[in-house]
Amino acid sequence: MNHRHLLPNEIDLLVDGEAGFGVATLRAHIDECAECREQVEDARIVVDALEALPHFAPDSRLADRVMAQVPVFVPAHVAARDSVARWLPRAAPARAAAAAIFTSAAGVLTLGLIWLATQGDAAVFITGLLGDRLRGAVVGAARDLAVSLLGESALAALQATGAIGISLLLAGFVLTAFGTVAGIRRLAAAGRQ
Repeated sequence: MNHRHLLPNEIDLLVDGEAGFGVATLRAHIDECAECREQVEDARIVVDALEALPHFAPDSRLADRVMAQVPVFVPAHVAARDSVARWLPRAAPARAAAAAIFTSAAGVLTLGLIWLATQGDAAVFITGLLGDRLRGAVVGAARDLAVSLLGESALAALQATGAIGISLLLAGFVLTAFGTVAGIRRLAAAGRQ
């Protein structure tokens, strides 16, 4: 007689009706040990109850619903390829026309860039002109904003004092902001007490 009780995997072998090396000694142990025989019978009852349950198949759309909620990392080159593929027509003649249009546009752009590169002084002139226009627009917008916030006389005083006046104005603004925050904190602290 074996002096130890059966392990769970040995009970599973007996319940499943396995045949092979070592199973005969397990059956002999069951014949002699009431506790192990009871465990095997309990396991058979559970297995029979599970087998009696109806077998359900998952909904055919389950995988699609689960995968719709899973964030999938798409590499940049794949995303770019897919977005280009969405814009390309499916028909061969339309693809040929799209390729011809794209090639023509790329060629014109390339020729324009080559011309700009060879005409260095023209490029410098155009960028200088655009820079002056942009600087003028920014300065005009800043002046209009200052006039609307401070008024024409305050702007004239700021222009007369120069950088010192602007620094004093900014320092006054910062001090006023800190004073306002400190005052609100004191009011809140007094309100809590």
